[in-house]
Amino acid sequence: MPFVVVGGGVMGLSTAWELSRRDERPLVLERFARGHTRGASHGATRNFNNAYADDHYLDLLVRARAGWDALGSPGGEPLLRLHGLVSHGGGAALGGTGRGLTAIHEQLRARGIAADLLDSAEASRRWPGIRFEQTVLFSPDAGVARASAALEELERRIVAAGGEVRWQTPAARIEEDADGVTVHTPAGAVRADAVVVTAGAWTSALVGGSIPLPSLTVTEESPAHFAPRDPAVAWPSFNHFVTPGTWPAPVYGMPTPGEGVKVGFHRVGDEVDPDARPFRTDKHAARLAEYVREWMPGLDADSAAPISCTYTSTVDEAFVLDRVGRIVVGAGFSGQGFKFAPGVGAVLADLALDPAARAAEAFRLR
Repeated sequence: MPFVVVGGGVMGLSTAWELSRRDERPLVLERFARGHTRGASHGATRNFNNAYADDHYLDLLVRARAGWDALGSPGGEPLLRLHGLVSHGGGAALGGTGRGLTAIHEQLRARGIAADLLDSAEASRRWPGIRFEQTVLFSPDAGVARASAALEELERRIVAAGGEVRWQTPAARIEEDADGVTVHTPAGAVRADAVVVTAGAWTSALVGGSIPLPSLTVTEESPAHFAPRDPAVAWPSFNHFVTPGTWPAPVYGMPTPGEGVKVGFHRVGDEVDPDARPFRTDKHAARLAEYVREWMPGLDADSAAPISCTYTSTVDEAFVLDRVGRIVVGAGFSGQGFKFAPGVGAVLADLALDPAARAAEAFRLR
């Protein structure tokens, strides 16, 4: 078995799919059952947000977009719903560099990615469900990734190419020797030439003793879906880079058909043990409803249907994509990784296939 992928969330499945596209037959080991809610990949939607100004993220985004396009339209619907993204506010954007909307606009346009700066009046006319006070960046080539549908399609393609996904098969430990790697599971040991670890919240426990990982903090986050006041009004995806001190954190969100409009504060949850997660959703509920009441007049602030999810974050929110010996690791996606998944899978496949390959410097172990 040349390649084993430990972790069957979107990053692990994307990596295995990319390996299968290169004529490999990877084995994916996932500790939980298909469709579980213990990790970070479940749910119907994720923000396909391209509001980044840094080359390493934009390079990864371009590679991810090619992967999303290659996955096609399972069930007759594309995995990306490109209804557009609006970003506004004077606070720092995601990605850890603090660069604002003007820099993002310039970088997107330089790469040929459509992006326009609108005044608040024009933005309010187009999207009356959101209140705008400052210049708005509109990215039409953005929107929503169909998360659960993507997981199903990735697994289908892996299996169709001769690979395998074993659910409810946790990796207890990973041991490297001169000839390969052994992954120990309750069902027995599996040998591989190289192992890719995409274990999310369980990464540190699994390989932290053998790989110099940065600190990976697991938090429980609680966005919520809110009901639109007028179902006929179109919604974009959105970022609100709030002024520090006014709200707990930047705000993100997107429409989820059949559930409402998802709204959440970015990375405000309590640190948790992923094996003893309380599934608490009330800590920031009142503040989130207050935010919706003030900034999203098109939503019913009293209609919140909360969600529990997890982030596994590095201090600077930069991803970890690197290889040590025969072990490749992808970790620390900090609540912003799902949209990048096909690109991440391609990078991790590069690292697994070629010991000399390197990810962008910002993503390497330090």
